Amino acid sequence: MTLETSRLFLRPMTADDIDAFLVIFTDPKVMKSFDNILFTREQMTAWVTRNLEHQKIHGYGLFSVLLKEDGVLIGDCGLECQDLDGRREIELGYDFRSDYWNQGYATEAARAVRDYAFHDLKIDRLISFIRPENPASMRVAEKIDMKREREILRGGKPYWIYAQQAG
Repeated sequence: MTLETSRLFLRPMTADDIDAFLVIFTDPKVMKSFDNILFTREQMTAWVTRNLEHQKIHGYGLFSVLLKEDGVLIGDCGLECQDLDGRREIELGYDFRSDYWNQGYATEAARAVRDYAFHDLKIDRLISFIRPENPASMRVAEKIDMKREREILRGGKPYWIYAQQAG
């Protein structure tokens, strides 16, 4: 399944995307929200492999986000099963190259994935885990009508839970 917006293609992630994702996950600006831990090639390969396995098991996962105009991979956006307080929740997540921030791409991609989740996959609720020091991600969540529910600790780190019900 490939999604399309006015400026983006969102296609299933592939192992061929590892080098493009390394650009994102070795950028200190991006990784500031992940405790400044930059990925190695091995970690990036494991992350992509885990996401491909998730896609195979669940039938959905993270999309690679490409610009329509030139095909450059600028991020990822998609869905992942998560455990929250012993319940299975579906997380809408996104990561983008810092040189493409503040241009509306994350919001555009997140809106497309949200609509796909609600209309095509018939998922009834989406959440996002957002670190308090990441106001840009909060703005993306709010622009697609997600609401801040509460703060949790996850892996010993504080996160805000943003959520939206279908309909």
